[in-house]
Order: sequence, then C-alpha cells, then structure tokens
Amino acid sequence: MRTFLSAVLVVLVALLVPASAVAYWADHELGDADRYTAAMSPLAGNPAVQHVVVTQASRALAGQIDAGPLQGGVESLLDEALRSFTGTPAYRTAWDAANRAAHAAFLRALNTGHGDALTLDLAPIIEQVKGELVGDGVPLADRIPVSHVTVKVMEYDNLGALRRGFHMLQIAGVWLPLLTLVLAVLAVAVAARRRRALIATGAGLAVGAGLLWIAVEICRGLTLDDLPPDVDRPAAGAVYDALTAFLRTTTWVVLALGLAVVLAAWLTGRPRRTP
Repeated sequence: MRTFLSAVLVVLVALLVPASAVAYWADHELGDADRYTAAMSPLAGNPAVQHVVVTQASRALAGQIDAGPLQGGVESLLDEALRSFTGTPAYRTAWDAANRAAHAAFLRALNTGHGDALTLDLAPIIEQVKGELVGDGVPLADRIPVSHVTVKVMEYDNLGALRRGFHMLQIAGVWLPLLTLVLAVLAVAVAARRRRALIATGAGLAVGAGLLWIAVEICRGLTLDDLPPDVDRPAAGAVYDALTAFLRTTTWVVLALGLAVVLAAWLTGRPRRTP
C-alpha cells in the first residue's frame, strides 16, 4: 500500500509540474508590469518586430500628411527615419514605455471586461521620431500627427473566460508550486523503499519538465496557426517566445533538478567496494 501510494504521488508530481509552472508564470510574470516589460524589452532589437513597427507606423503616418507632389518623398523619408530610429537607445526607451502601457491596458481589460485584444500603442515611438525630424530641420516634419497607431500583440475572443482563467492561475500561482513540493516530499516519506522512491520522484520531475516543454510547443503552434492572415507570423512567434521564455527556462531547471536527484539517489545506493 505504501509503494502504491508513493507511486500515485509521483504521478501527481509529474502532472503538477507543468500546471505549477504555468500558474506561477501567469501570476509573477504576466501579472507583473516590470517583469512583463523586461520580457518584451529584447524584442526592440528583433528584425521581424522592427519591420512590423516601421511598416505600421509609416503606413499610418503617410496617409495623414498631405504633401502634394512631395508625397512620395515624404513617405520615403518617414520610412527611412523610422528604420533609423529603431537602432537608437531612445527607441528602446519608447518601446519599453509602450509595452508598459499595453500591460496596464491588458490588466484593465481583465478587471473591467472591456476590450478584445492586447495592443501596442506606437504613439511614444512616433513622438520621438517627430521630435528628431523637427530638430534636424526636415521640411513638413512638424505636420506629422502623433496619432495612436496600434499593433495587436494578442487577440482574445472570450474575455470573460480569459479573465476567470487568469484569476484562477494567479490564485494557484501562490499555492500550487508549494503543493507540488509537498507531494514530492511525501512520495519519498511514505515509501517502503525510500531510495527507489527518490529515484522515481526525480524521474517524475523530469517527466513533468518534458510535459511542460511539449505544452509550450503545442500552444505555440496553435497560437500562430490561429492568427489572422494580415498578422506577421515571424513577429508573432518572437512575441510568443519572449512571453514564454520563463517557462522554457523552468523546463530546463526542473529537468536538471530531476536528473540530479535520480543520479544522487543512484550513487548513494551503490554498494561500496572493499579494498
């Protein structure tokens, strides 16, 4: 009976590892503005994301400036200015500010139930570009409107279900990892043969890490396949990878921990050779 109970606990540990990681991620990574901004910050240098920002902003601004026969030159100038700006520290600062604002809007949507997408407002970036062009004395630069050009980061059909699920994950993020740890300790404590139970528990952690990796990869494919045709897939993939970087790191940490437990338990149980 003790062996059976230990085996059941090991299976629960393996199943709870991915659930615990996702719950902790939702609570401490997606739910925290600083961590969310830090996760999205490296995307400022991603070529696919930069291309989307430049294309969307240039397309929106060019249509709002009437330069007559100089229209083609203005559009080319805007495009070049935006591409040049994406390599500056000011762009990274504006990018972080835009992502922080997007995170705040996302949390407001979850709390109020209003909204259908997580969008990135490019107004801070456009304002910086306009200021640089005006400072350089570029003709017609003062006519550039600082409009709210938005890029969709994530779209959700059922905000109510997303809000309930997110809040459940936030609650579970507090106690679910602790429960997983307690069950792992109990799996060893109740076993008749504790060294074998320790090996099994380490293997269960490794299996749980594998399940987490599979879940992240499957969700990536489903998310990208469900995107509208007009959404840039490389940029969307980069955003998904940035947001789930914590889960990927957790996969390797838990896998290494599980294998280390298995190896340590196996080595301590080996019979010592007498000289």
